Amino acid sequence: MSETSRQQPDAPIARPDHQPSVATHEARGAYWSRAGLLDGARSVVPLLPGITTFGMAFGALAAQKGFSLAEALAMTGIVYAGMSQFVAVQSWPDMLTPSSIAALVLLTATVNIRFFLIGASLRPWLGTLPAWQVYPPLAIATDLGWLLATRYRERGGADASYFLGGHVVTYFFWTFAAVPGYLLAERIANPKTFGIDLLVPAFFAAFLIPSWRGVERAVPWVISGIVAAVVDWLTPGYWFIIAGAVAGSISAAFLGEERANAR
Repeated sequence: MSETSRQQPDAPIARPDHQPSVATHEARGAYWSRAGLLDGARSVVPLLPGITTFGMAFGALAAQKGFSLAEALAMTGIVYAGMSQFVAVQSWPDMLTPSSIAALVLLTATVNIRFFLIGASLRPWLGTLPAWQVYPPLAIATDLGWLLATRYRERGGADASYFLGGHVVTYFFWTFAAVPGYLLAERIANPKTFGIDLLVPAFFAAFLIPSWRGVERAVPWVISGIVAAVVDWLTPGYWFIIAGAVAGSISAAFLGEERANAR
C-alpha cells in the first residue's frame, strides 16, 4: 500500500494540490502545506495595486498630520487596521487627553468590530487546528484575505496555508507602501488631484459585489448607508460610522429573526 493511501483524510498534514467537492469540504479538517501557502499568496496578486495605493494614501495622510516616518510605519505594522487607521489619524487630537483617547478607542472599535464576525465565521474551518497555530494568522486577518479564503473554503478547500499565504503578502505590501506615500506626501497634498479621495469608498464598495447574496440580505447594507449619510449630514465628526454600523447590525438581526420565524 502506498504512503498516500495510508494517510487519514482529516489529518493535519500536507495534501496533494487538489480541490475536494463542495459536498464533503465541511467534514475535512484544516491542515498546512507549502502548496497552499503559495496558492494563497498568488490569490492576492491581482489585488496588490489597490492594496499598495491604499497603503500609500495612509502614509501620505500620516505625513500631513505630522507623524514621523517611524511612527507611521509602527502604526501600520502594529495596529494594521486599514480603514480604522485613517479614521484614527484624521481625528488625532493636538493633545491626548482621557476623553480624546476614549473617543479614538470608540471609533476604531466600531470600525473594527466586524472582525469578531470574521473570526467566528472561520472557526468551523480553522477551529480544528491547535490554538497556537490559529491565533497568529488571525492577528493579521483582513477583509480581502477573509473574502478570498471564504471563497476558497466554499469551493471545498481546507488548507489553512491558503489563508496564511494571502495574509502574509498583504501585510508586507500594506505596511511598506506607507513609505513611498509618506515621502510623496507633498506631491499629493490634495488627494482629489489624483482621485485618492475616492479610493477608500471604491475599495469597500468592491467588497459588496462578491458578498452579494440576494436583495433581501442587501437590505441592511442600504439601511446602514442611509443612516450613515443622514447622520454625517446632520452632525460633524465620525458619529456616522457608529450610527451606520449600529443601524445595519440591528436591521440584520431583525431580518434574520423574521426569516427564522417564517420557517
